Amino acid sequence: MVVKRFNALSCAKMTGVLYAFFGLVFGAIISLVSIVGGFASPKPAGALLGVLLGIGAVFFLPVFYGGIGFLFTFLAAMLYNTVARLVGGIEFEVDQNMAGTP
Repeated sequence: MVVKRFNALSCAKMTGVLYAFFGLVFGAIISLVSIVGGFASPKPAGALLGVLLGIGAVFFLPVFYGGIGFLFTFLAAMLYNTVARLVGGIEFEVDQNMAGTP
């Protein structure tokens, strides 16, 4: 079997959603650290800044990660399709006896 072509938009959408999920997880972690660090500050402005950075991370990182994942996967799939036309794609072997076995 040979992979000769990927649907670039399909790959990019899938990866974009996965990266957005990772951005949400990382944003939640950064949010928690920012909020705790902000409240540990002796100045009241530090707590406000920590909360704002924390909330911003939860919204900004999923959008940023998702967009970057979408863009670079789209470009990589398009580049793969171009190179596969020149060299023939990636060959792989599948064991029919093991297919479907958990």
